[in-house]
Amino acid sequence: MMNLSRSVALISLFLLPLLSFSFSVDNPTDRRVLVLLDDLSLKSSHSIFFNTLKSRGFDLDFKLAEDSKLALQRYGQYLYDGLIIFAPSTERLGGSLDSKSIADFIDSGRDLILSADTSASDLIRGIATECGVDFDEDSSAVVIDHTSFSVSDVDGDHTLIAADDLVKSDVILGKTKIEAPVLFRGVAHSLNPTNNLVLKVLSASPSAYSANPSSKLSSPPQLTGSAISLVSVMQARNNARVVISGSLQLFSDRLIRSGVQKAGSPNQYEKSGNEQFVTELSKWVFHERGHLKAGSLVHHRVGETDEPAIYRIKDDLEFSVEIYEWSGKSWEPYVANDVQVQFYMMSPYVLKTLSTDKKGLFHTSFKVPDVYGVFQFKVEYEKLGYSTLSLSKQIPVRPYRHNEYERFIPTAYPYYGACFTTMAGFFVFSFVYLYHK
Repeated sequence: MMNLSRSVALISLFLLPLLSFSFSVDNPTDRRVLVLLDDLSLKSSHSIFFNTLKSRGFDLDFKLAEDSKLALQRYGQYLYDGLIIFAPSTERLGGSLDSKSIADFIDSGRDLILSADTSASDLIRGIATECGVDFDEDSSAVVIDHTSFSVSDVDGDHTLIAADDLVKSDVILGKTKIEAPVLFRGVAHSLNPTNNLVLKVLSASPSAYSANPSSKLSSPPQLTGSAISLVSVMQARNNARVVISGSLQLFSDRLIRSGVQKAGSPNQYEKSGNEQFVTELSKWVFHERGHLKAGSLVHHRVGETDEPAIYRIKDDLEFSVEIYEWSGKSWEPYVANDVQVQFYMMSPYVLKTLSTDKKGLFHTSFKVPDVYGVFQFKVEYEKLGYSTLSLSKQIPVRPYRHNEYERFIPTAYPYYGACFTTMAGFFVFSFVYLYHK
């Protein structure tokens, strides 16, 4: 029995370092992703998307969503850095997985791609709701657009949408413009107005609406026009990223290889924009782009190099911080002109935009305000598509000591003059009064 316990302890000792390996802020590479499918045939029908991930160094672990051995954690450590759920019809996940464990997975700073369709279960809808996205309550409704459909839509119900209303962000969708429309067939969703972390990446046109294409409308549809989001993203406050798509077919080889021509447009494309769209979007969600890291905040008095333990009011100081961006292979200097530092105590007393040497160093100089107390240097950087930076360092500020004030204060010269003038006047008055007859 003792030998068995010793063996288990040794095995755990060797396993823990492997299980502890996860997404690193300093080196976001070689990530392990769990892919949950409701049918293993999706591995072949969506192979182009999966192969692009593999070619970029991702280790994909394919499993059925109802597998009884599913687990995201072991011995308190996460086994995966990302999660892809291509199982819209799954009512209940296997093993220890449920909506709460997936929410905890995101809360730990890890990433998720969630795709739905008309068969979306309450489980999938619940996970999306936790991320600030609400799918159409009518389970039979799909997105219909009678003006922005693909002419290759042989069914004639105008549910194969040729969407081209993309978010204008080079960080999220790359610098190369997606020329061809993106083919979409699936369900509509809307964004929770109280959640300011979620963003539409692919929107429907003003003429789109969500309804059952096989039945007549008895009442106005709940979701219409540009309020319909086809694909949305969410970046949490801990920089975890989520992609939510209303179409599983969006990632399929069939739509990726399909040619596209938008109704009413003379432009024909041999290949849809789906592959470029899902590839660039996956680079963003898995932190291959738009991922920032910052060094420690550095400050000192002008002319010195050592960081003081305390400043005095009206000291001249210099401040700097290094910021780098992950390029997918290495850390590159981040270049921007909108990074700011606050010298903060209850409210910012100083707000300065940092200059950059274009080598990753952001710097500025300013005078400590004429207020003493406990201040903070604060850098809070939020920009569309980029990971959020929130840095702070506390420093006290003291007033002048009694022997540090100037001996004569220039602003008091009028009072000095008035004092000596009074003394001289009294002397003259006394002399005249005493000796003048």
